[in-house]
Amino acid sequence: MGGAPRIAPGTARDIGPINAAIARAIGLATRSGPPNVFTTLGRHRRLFRRWLRFAGALMPGGTLPRAETELVILRVAHLCGSEYEWGHHERLGRRAGLSPHEIERVREGAAAGGWSPRQSTALRAADELHSSQTVSDELWGELRPLFDDKELIELCMLIGHYEMLAMTLNALRVQPDAR
Repeated sequence: MGGAPRIAPGTARDIGPINAAIARAIGLATRSGPPNVFTTLGRHRRLFRRWLRFAGALMPGGTLPRAETELVILRVAHLCGSEYEWGHHERLGRRAGLSPHEIERVREGAAAGGWSPRQSTALRAADELHSSQTVSDELWGELRPLFDDKELIELCMLIGHYEMLAMTLNALRVQPDAR
């Protein structure tokens, strides 16, 4: 992603006291300053809080195992070329128990080998949803015995949500957070 942010991260005055408090709290939880994604999207005050509630229901509040969720998010970030999303979830993935080697292998997807059947099919689902906006009957047949109904719904929504977020971050040119 090149160039300056198209919409700069907002100050507390720009995003309002509630959104500023949310961004500060998330920064403390992630051991960083307020993340640029929150201070940028927080400029749309009402939409930000509604989006955050939905996003939080997927991660960290979802039913999928946290490390698996991070694998899928990292795969989406890679497929979408979202430097911001990759950097943010690389850190979260390490905290969820992913090794640096596993995180780097996500760039190769299921073809990298060494994944469990469940991890491999989840990575393949991210690839298929990214490329064709659906999952083939063949892959669905492989996912079905590994994931229950709630997990399958969540997996599809997780992939779709992080695709949307990656597009938004790329379009707005949200800059990576300082480490």
